[in-house]
Amino acid sequence: MRFNRQIKEQVTKDLINGQKVVVIYGPRQVGKTTLANTILDELKYKSLRINAEQIKYQAVLSSRDASKLKSLIGDHQLLFIDEAQYIDKIGLNLKLIHDHLPGIKVLVTGSSSFDLASKISEPLTGRAWTYTLFPISYSELAKDQTEFALNDQLEERLVFGSYPEVVTTKGYQAKQRLLQQIVNSYLFKDIFTFASIRYHSTIKQLLKLIAFQIGNQVSIHELATQLGIGREIVNNYLNLLQKSFVIFRLPGFSRNLRNETTKMDKIFFYDLGVRNTMIDNYKLLDSRQDKGQLWENFLIGERMKRNSYAGHFCSSYFWRLHTGAELDYIEEYNDQLYGYEFKWQKKQMKAPPSWLEAYPKSDYQLISNQNYFEFVT
Repeated sequence: MRFNRQIKEQVTKDLINGQKVVVIYGPRQVGKTTLANTILDELKYKSLRINAEQIKYQAVLSSRDASKLKSLIGDHQLLFIDEAQYIDKIGLNLKLIHDHLPGIKVLVTGSSSFDLASKISEPLTGRAWTYTLFPISYSELAKDQTEFALNDQLEERLVFGSYPEVVTTKGYQAKQRLLQQIVNSYLFKDIFTFASIRYHSTIKQLLKLIAFQIGNQVSIHELATQLGIGREIVNNYLNLLQKSFVIFRLPGFSRNLRNETTKMDKIFFYDLGVRNTMIDNYKLLDSRQDKGQLWENFLIGERMKRNSYAGHFCSSYFWRLHTGAELDYIEEYNDQLYGYEFKWQKKQMKAPPSWLEAYPKSDYQLISNQNYFEFVT
């Protein structure tokens, strides 16, 4: 089964236009290569498809020699470089291709932004379109399935996540086995390959601790104490996990009110299947104590995908006072605040009076399993 990926149409248009390099970031196993090959098959250009993990290509693609690059590309019309993070100084070489071979269309994918983005962003300033491909989003599933059908799958998404192969695999045990393979074989691959991590077990233990804390503010000091390492190391590991598309942070919102808490972020997972694998819990919702945490992570993650794919650029936060009043999620867009509270089954809930008092012109909405569909699609 091939999914109708949200960015496919725009990536195709950018390649046809051919004036800039097209770069697709994203976690491993989310379908970047499949999407790229599908687009190339449909475009019918004479294409050179390179997997940058193959050593035979790495010397030429890192050469910074326009003549060598031209010799590699030959008379091909389109160059596709998969796993581009394996190429040294890839950004400088893409700049050479863009500037010295203007007729060549270029598509690049990479699974680790912490290495690839730093190599590409500066050399290709003004020369690249960049996209992020996430695990399958509800907005993508909604293109081919009804709201009724997706509601029927909701529990599976909260427990097993949205990696493409997991979504299409039949049977709960088969999904568990696949998720364990993804976590053990792919999840940390880029971190361990490109970053100098001495103790692999420590970063895995850190991720497990975070998995138990989704929906709560995370104390770096407490994590460092539990792991027996320094705060700087914890922050470094968190940054690597974030740039490898394993986790993302949600900061606290404040307009400098004295009792608003902003020092500690909340941390969520890009995919709930990965989160549940880290704590080895695949129980269905009726048997879980963390249903509310899963719901919050799911909604914020799907909203993030939806905003990214729609080109809806807003700032995202949570809001909390020292008194305990809080909102799970806030978006700030065009100087307007939109506040959201997430409850699995609750149908009605008023906004915290302290929120309305502090921000009387803001919007507020409760999102439950009865009305979530529009919020995520």
